[in-house]
Amino acid sequence: MMDKTFDPAAVEARIAAEWEEAQAFRAGRPDRAGAEPYSIMIPPPNVTGSLHMGHALNNTLQDVLARFERLRGKDVLWQPGTDHAGIATQMVVERRLMEQQQPDRRSLGRPEFVRRVWEWKAESGGTIVNQLKRLGASCDWSRERFTMDEGLSKAVLKVFVDLHAQGLIYRDKRLVNWDPKFQTAISDLEVQQVEVKGHLWHFAYPVVDEAGTETGETITVATTRPETMLGDTAVAVHPEDERYRALVGKRLRLPLVGRLIPIVADEYSDPEKGTGAVKITPAHDFNDFEVGRRHGLAQINILDEEARISLDGNADFLDGTSPEPEALALHGLDRFEARAKVVALMEERGRLVTIEPNTHAVPHGDRSGVVIEPYLTDQWYVNVKPLAERALQAVRDGRTRFVPETYEKTYFQWLENIEPWCISRQLWWGHQIPAWYDADGNCFVASSEEEALAQAAAKHGRPVTLRRDEDVLDTWFSSGLWPFSTLGWPEQTPELARYYPTSALVTGFDIIFFWVARMMMLGLHALDEVPFRTIYIHALVRDEKGAKMSKSKGNVVDPLDLVDRYGADALRFTLAAMAAQGRDIKLSVQRVEGYRNFATKLWNAARFAEMNGCRLDPAFAPGSVTQTLNAWALGEAARAVAEVTGAIEAYRFNDAANAAYRFVWNVFCDWYLELAKPVLQGEDGPAKEETRRTIAFIIDQICVLLHPFMPFLTEELWATKAREAGLTRPLLALAAWPDLGGLAKPEAEAEIGWVVDLVSEIRSARSETNVPAGAQIPLVLVAPGEAVRERLSRWGDTVRRLGRIASIETVETSPRNAVQLIVRGEVAALPLEGVVDLAAEVARLKKEDAKLDGEIGKIDAKLGNADFLARAPEEVVEEQRERRDAAIARREKVRDALTRLQG
Repeated sequence: MMDKTFDPAAVEARIAAEWEEAQAFRAGRPDRAGAEPYSIMIPPPNVTGSLHMGHALNNTLQDVLARFERLRGKDVLWQPGTDHAGIATQMVVERRLMEQQQPDRRSLGRPEFVRRVWEWKAESGGTIVNQLKRLGASCDWSRERFTMDEGLSKAVLKVFVDLHAQGLIYRDKRLVNWDPKFQTAISDLEVQQVEVKGHLWHFAYPVVDEAGTETGETITVATTRPETMLGDTAVAVHPEDERYRALVGKRLRLPLVGRLIPIVADEYSDPEKGTGAVKITPAHDFNDFEVGRRHGLAQINILDEEARISLDGNADFLDGTSPEPEALALHGLDRFEARAKVVALMEERGRLVTIEPNTHAVPHGDRSGVVIEPYLTDQWYVNVKPLAERALQAVRDGRTRFVPETYEKTYFQWLENIEPWCISRQLWWGHQIPAWYDADGNCFVASSEEEALAQAAAKHGRPVTLRRDEDVLDTWFSSGLWPFSTLGWPEQTPELARYYPTSALVTGFDIIFFWVARMMMLGLHALDEVPFRTIYIHALVRDEKGAKMSKSKGNVVDPLDLVDRYGADALRFTLAAMAAQGRDIKLSVQRVEGYRNFATKLWNAARFAEMNGCRLDPAFAPGSVTQTLNAWALGEAARAVAEVTGAIEAYRFNDAANAAYRFVWNVFCDWYLELAKPVLQGEDGPAKEETRRTIAFIIDQICVLLHPFMPFLTEELWATKAREAGLTRPLLALAAWPDLGGLAKPEAEAEIGWVVDLVSEIRSARSETNVPAGAQIPLVLVAPGEAVRERLSRWGDTVRRLGRIASIETVETSPRNAVQLIVRGEVAALPLEGVVDLAAEVARLKKEDAKLDGEIGKIDAKLGNADFLARAPEEVVEEQRERRDAAIARREKVRDALTRLQG
């Protein structure tokens, strides 16, 4: 006997163990040796990470695909693994050392610190993997990889050495995003722009003549970072700005420093902003760096690695000038302390013109929380232009496609404007750059120290001592190789031959640049083949009001809390059902609870079937049923299978989930079982036996249909139903996707569909015209055709029972004062005189219609206001759009009701 309720907490761990014991998710199973391969690579979560709602969405959608294709008989590899996450992991371990009052990283030294990181990884680095298993992820866990595994490290070495040999990797002095707390370059992805209330300081720079004597004329420049003026090497004005045209080519004396700097004409300067003149500090601003390159300006770095002023011995800063003693006294000060001193000094000298309040975006490190500096350092770069060309062409040619297609624009825009990629990080945790230096600074790039020593010996004609580059690679470099390094490349493994290129990639739009594009570039370069055929881009999971989840807002929803409360299946189904292409998900706990109720509804239907003797029969032939009701139900099941199949194939996860939901809840539970009750409760005979077998068969098909979305519930039901029938069969995870072709019976659909539509219309009309729930009302059919009369003779009792109909008559003309119903071209009516006040109902509905018109008009005015759209938070705008949609939908219902009443 089935349990009264389905308890996810009691079932999930047991079923997960059964999957593992059966090795259900292993790629390359002997029974699928000849099957078509299907491969999908997990976006490797950080080894420091724990499951958040974005992971839950991303991995649910991947699992839907993996389970669906496995059920379709393919040899599925869903490759799992984690990323070493350089800066995040180093930060976790450094914090741990501090909390345990142990020596810090530098006191320990590199080898010991790295050993401690590996130790931490072994202890707690697998947290997120176990959480993914709780979600039901059907990865081939036997193949789990880590971006610093020996095999993956070998791939990293080969790609680096090859790209360097081809001249595509090189060392250069350029500006980077510098984190002064961690003292490393970081990627754009690790930079957060934070709105800060600051100031705009206006300084007057004196113009000098050819001899360097001040002329009395000045140019006023405005800056949010006064301390960087110590590194100014020019002032730029727009070439068409009449105010400064005569000054272009002349020089200024940089206050406090004394250095003479040119006035250059450059379109970067905006005549409409500020004074139209901008100070140029190439070593401390990305835009200024480009201006400096265009005009051959010096790059003067006035900060050290901790963002303190560094002037002593700075030959570039001195540049043969004699700075004021007060300026030299700034040496060693923190940048913000120096800022205040510079402003005070400029004011003392009469060079401070004005100070304006100014709110502007300031870059902060997403992990350190400190202000990021544009910083001039020697770093390793990849010239990605030639790689980007191939990656662009692959998408243009259709070898790889984006779903939704609109994301192609994002991809194209970034690759078409791509800059050199800074791949070095000043960390200890990561893939150490395979470069060694001799005493003269000559660099030798090789796969091993032995090879580097051999290169150096060949150059010098004798053995020499080498020092290894201390930097490590950006983690995006190794994760960019993920689709093929996990398959054993650079070895030509059987897995590489079978599963590369992969079938699909599922990821978020925020890493199209940082990960997707890099995998495309590196896959094409290393293997001359795209890494995946399809890239499905999903949107964000927001809170129920549409706001982005963040710890600071306190609106973060923990997916594991929802799993604990409602089960993994309910959360998974919620995420899939809401994953409309290109639209963010507004997650409400009520939706998750609703889909938990959906699971309960199916469980109760299965219990109802059990109590009514509906048992699986291996000999059941669905195509041979004789009862119209059963033929209709099987045809509806076939239609649902076709809809779900087509939607998953098209990456319309919400349409797939909703098609399954509609069939299970509306068609099977609400209609088929309800219409079958008289048969099940009637006398034994062929009709009853066929109905029982049909119900059992459809429950089995529902298990398979829902399995990609709700694997735990369906696996449990699958096993339960087999036990009831005394059958032994493999796990549902390894079963076959339903093949219900040929089961559609138009005659059965015409008959049962008419009954369903008629009862539905009666119920809608009752609701819309405020008929009391318990009232029995008459129904008339207006001049019905012969087919309708015959249906009524067979289903009249059912219509009376389900529609709460007192009597059914047939008439030649529609009665007055009746609600009109149009059902599949036939006219029916509900004479409601005496039951409801029809005139009052018409008046009420007209009043509601006018009110809705006004509400829609107000919302349209708001949404048509550019100022409102610019100022209102994103979630407020979205709420207005939803209110408008809801009002329009309600107005349609009101107008339908009016049409019925006035018909």
